[in-house]
Amino acid sequence: MYGRLLSLASSSLAEKEFKQDSSDFWEEPYWQASAWKPCADRKILTSLGKPDNSNGFLLVSANGGLNQQRVAVCNAVAVASLLNATLVIPKFLYSNVWKDPSQFSDIYQEDYFINLLKDDIDIVKALPPHLKSLDIEEIGSLVTDSEIVKEAKPNDYVKTVLPILLRNGVVHFLGFGNRLGFDPVPFKLQRLRCKCNFHALKFVPKIQQMGSLLIKRIRKYDLRGTLDSQLLGKFISNSSHSKMNGIESGPSKYLALHLRFEIDMVSYSQCDFGGGETERRELQAYRENHFPLLIERLKKNPGIVSPKELRKLGKCPLTPEEAALVLAGSGFKRGTYIYLAGSHIYGGKSRNFSSQMAALDFIACATSDAFAMTDSGSQLSSLVSGFRTYYGKGQAPTLRPNKKRLTTILMENKTIGWTAFEERIRKMIDEGQRPRLRGYGRSIYRQPRCPECMCKSQ
Repeated sequence: MYGRLLSLASSSLAEKEFKQDSSDFWEEPYWQASAWKPCADRKILTSLGKPDNSNGFLLVSANGGLNQQRVAVCNAVAVASLLNATLVIPKFLYSNVWKDPSQFSDIYQEDYFINLLKDDIDIVKALPPHLKSLDIEEIGSLVTDSEIVKEAKPNDYVKTVLPILLRNGVVHFLGFGNRLGFDPVPFKLQRLRCKCNFHALKFVPKIQQMGSLLIKRIRKYDLRGTLDSQLLGKFISNSSHSKMNGIESGPSKYLALHLRFEIDMVSYSQCDFGGGETERRELQAYRENHFPLLIERLKKNPGIVSPKELRKLGKCPLTPEEAALVLAGSGFKRGTYIYLAGSHIYGGKSRNFSSQMAALDFIACATSDAFAMTDSGSQLSSLVSGFRTYYGKGQAPTLRPNKKRLTTILMENKTIGWTAFEERIRKMIDEGQRPRLRGYGRSIYRQPRCPECMCKSQ
């Protein structure tokens, strides 16, 4: 598909092996990125704190993968505060995709979570005995995703959920995927979401220890920096040796790449990836088995956008080839150490994946010297980029290709010269790195540069 460009990239990379590295992709290009500091855990002097008496108990069974569940947990914390409810430690639903029975306490430190948020909401590990025997569905306290609109407003909860809570003393949210919008939301609740995501959710020691070992082996030296300490806790080492446990010193920096090209995303996109009839049959079969609602919608509306138009609109996932061209055009050398996050790249070999593996991906991506994403809508990429903004001190660059602009560049793949290609790619990446304040309705987990989450230096 891009044979000519890949050949030019290969020649350019070979030439760079003998030149001094002058690229600045390891650094944030804008000093304004360091002007914002973490402060979601600061106490608000005017806050009256939580009420003395709770209106009842809030149960949450979160669906999706680890990162979707993380968002659900922090949204649940905000809703519990809104409704003056006592939150029961959330449950994680078993997924046939993830095939992982891990629960909250397998991933996050329960007691730390409870204690850090104790001034904001009450959190318990289980329902009291007199409520455990209740049939939640029979008494009308089960609330599914079909009963709450996606990205609901706080007032929706006050109108529909609070009366149930006051009547029965308990409400159970089943699914709870993206069921709280980002605006309009009161300052207090937004800050609480940030406090939950960036401060209260600490990985359990087992995951921290594995993460520490992984990062040390990649970097070939001991750990340092705020991102390391926030994610790895006591397993960050103060040693400055360049040779550890028999591991010779080596690359000091690494790039983490989240290549979002799993079969579910590839098939759902309805794009063409150059695999011919075999690819089309395989992806159509996957759609029919896993996305029946999509198939039904396509049957009702046969005038769908063509794969070619989808690509022009920037709606198609980046292929491994396209990601490689972006990295080469950005200036990364052939010897760059790359940590590839994700589970199963379509067309390649799969690896066993679980919530604990997803936690290691989160650690490796968040603490990397540079992080590149291929799909800004991915929950992992969204949370990681937010974490790097919050704790990175303006020294944690994130590369976000604009897929629509990239498609325009790649459409010239048969004629464009490599120098022109590099210039356009670097301009695209540079513009994506401009420090921006969180826009109205945008995720506070992904874009924490706002007064509710961070404080700006004068």
